[in-house]
Amino acid sequence: MKYTEKKEKNPVISVVMGVYNQYSREELMASVHSILDQTFTDFEFIIYDDGSDDEAAGHLEDLEELDKRIKVIREEENHGLAFSLNRCIREARGRYIARMDADDISLPTRLEEEYEFLETHPQYDWVGCNARVFEGTETWGVLKMAEEPNQYNFLPFSPYIHPTVMYRSDIFLKGHRYEASRMTRRCEDYEFFMWLYRNGFRGYNIQKILFLYRQGRDVYKRRKAVDRIMEARVRAKHFPHMKLPRWKVAAYTMRPIVAMAIPYRITAAYKKRRFREREDGEK
Repeated sequence: MKYTEKKEKNPVISVVMGVYNQYSREELMASVHSILDQTFTDFEFIIYDDGSDDEAAGHLEDLEELDKRIKVIREEENHGLAFSLNRCIREARGRYIARMDADDISLPTRLEEEYEFLETHPQYDWVGCNARVFEGTETWGVLKMAEEPNQYNFLPFSPYIHPTVMYRSDIFLKGHRYEASRMTRRCEDYEFFMWLYRNGFRGYNIQKILFLYRQGRDVYKRRKAVDRIMEARVRAKHFPHMKLPRWKVAAYTMRPIVAMAIPYRITAAYKKRRFREREDGEK
C-alpha cells in the first residue's frame, strides 16, 4: 500500500532513532534501509547522533544523501538514549512517532500495519509487535508479547519491545517525555511505559512478527550491578501506584537485585529455552 498521493504538509509518521557509537556500518545500513524500504512511505526519519566518536560518527555523515526523508542531528556530548529520543521528538512533525534502533530490522509492512492499527483503534495510545531474536545470520528465538498488557504484565519486565513501538504524537504534544536521568539510563522505556500506564494511557501488541531484534546470546550477562539497582528503583517508584498486591510489589521490586545472585548460566539457559519454545510454537 502506498501513501505518497497524500498532499499533507507534514509526514504522517516520524521515525526516530538514537545512535551512539554504532561501529558496524553494515548493521547501521541494514537498519536504515529496512525503514526506507517500508511499504508505508509517508514518513520522515530523524536520526540523532548522541556524541559518537569520530569512527562511528563517520558512518552517519552521508545518510541524508540516501533519501530526502532522512534528517541527521548531531551532539558532541553523549547524554543517553532518553535524551536522544526527546531531542528527536522535539523535531518530529508526524501524527505518529515510531521508534527504531540502529542495529535492528523492521520488516517491510511494520509501519503500515502499526499505522493502520492506530487509525482503526482510537482507544490505544501506542502499539508494538512481536519479534524474532537474531544474532549475526542466525535466528535463535521469538519474543511474543502480551496482546493487551495490564499491570501484571509489567512485573517481570517491560511488556513492549521498545524499538517496535509506534506512539500517537498527542502523547508528546501534551508535554510527556522520557525521563533522562541516571536512574533510567538502562530502562528508560520500561519507566516511560509504566508512567503512561499509571496515567491512563494504554498500549497494544500486534500478534505478528514485524521486527527482527538483534540480541547476542550473552545479553543477560552484560547487565551491571548498578543497572540492576537502578531498575529496582524504577520499579519501587511505579509499582505501588499500579493497583498490584503488596506482596507482588515487594517481590518484583527486588527481582533485578535478586537476579544478581543467580548464576549467569542458569539464567541464560532458562531464557534461551523460553525463546526456543516460543519459536517452535510459531512454526
